[in-house]
Amino acid sequence: MRHVAVVGGGILGLAVARELTARGSRVTVLEKEDRWAAHQTGHNSNVVHAGLYYQPGSFKARMSVAGNRSIVDYARSHDVPVEVCGKLVVATSEAEVPGLHALAQRAEANGVPAKLVQPAEAHSYEPEVACVAALRVESTAIIDFAAICRAMARELESSSATLRLGTPALAIRRGGAGGVEIATGTDVVRADALVNCAGLHSDRVARLAGVVPRARIVPFRGEYFTLRPEAAHLVRGLIYPVPDPTLPFLGVHLTRMLDGSVHAGPNAVLALRREGYRWRDVSWRDLAESARFPGLWRLARRYPRTAVEEVVRSLSRRRFAASLARLVPAVGSEDLVRSDAGVRAQALLPDGTLVHDFLIETAPNQVHVLNAPSPAATCALEIAKHVADQVG
Repeated sequence: MRHVAVVGGGILGLAVARELTARGSRVTVLEKEDRWAAHQTGHNSNVVHAGLYYQPGSFKARMSVAGNRSIVDYARSHDVPVEVCGKLVVATSEAEVPGLHALAQRAEANGVPAKLVQPAEAHSYEPEVACVAALRVESTAIIDFAAICRAMARELESSSATLRLGTPALAIRRGGAGGVEIATGTDVVRADALVNCAGLHSDRVARLAGVVPRARIVPFRGEYFTLRPEAAHLVRGLIYPVPDPTLPFLGVHLTRMLDGSVHAGPNAVLALRREGYRWRDVSWRDLAESARFPGLWRLARRYPRTAVEEVVRSLSRRRFAASLARLVPAVGSEDLVRSDAGVRAQALLPDGTLVHDFLIETAPNQVHVLNAPSPAATCALEIAKHVADQVG
């Protein structure tokens, strides 16, 4: 029986381990933290995406529609909370209507169930929304991704898999017969193959294994607010802006969670540490590594105004609220309570280009998942199949 070591205990690492186990491999999962889903998976918006935004034919486009169905089915079969609530993407001015129509065309190309609606119908879904037109996307859902991970861990525990929390991969070298040896600080794990799902540290794990990745991980913190309970009635479901095609991220939006609370955000600012969830979380090593990377400076030169606006919005509750008020005018700064932030592991090329699609690189007996930001959690079961195919 082939033995595969998976580095990373987020939703991708656990999904890959589950898929490999189902295919007959013996699997060991190494997670440096003391719990599953400690970083990206446990700090995201818990939205199951429909596949609306992605370039037709891309990994994201192909996997999102299938992933939307498979992750919802998995949740329902394992008693994990999930609600298929749909969402509205709203054009707040006539200037945004062409972008909304382009989004509708992309939805059709990707096989996403969506329809253009007029303001009266939009208000039947979201009475407080401001729009001149909207796109209704029915298959978007809200889920508990951390609970999905716990369910996967229980499955793996009942199978032949070995799950090791508090076990970092500190060094990796080729072993006998073409396998790998992973030093953890307490022992050496020997395996026939390695799968790297280390998220924020995926490029570093690749380099430990002797692979020079094409892209570098740059951490972007996404900051959220929660609407105070007295204002939560202003949002019934999910409300998103029309994305600006010239900018790298979607923009702030409003999301009603499974517990009835409403999250607002995220913005996107450079994190000062790979696991930098607050401004005071600083790693001089991480900062120096980012500062030496020419791709970051080229990205900043490409979007200087956006970078400044995101920082200002991070520091100003009033500016954050103003962005939300474009979607729901009744939201004011007094309605916002700061919530937990997340950090996105964004792959960046040396020329300053953001890697928009999933990026997976291989070496003999190694598979490295080097870019898997949103909607990777939605697509986790589909990405796992692809990775398992690469492992062979």
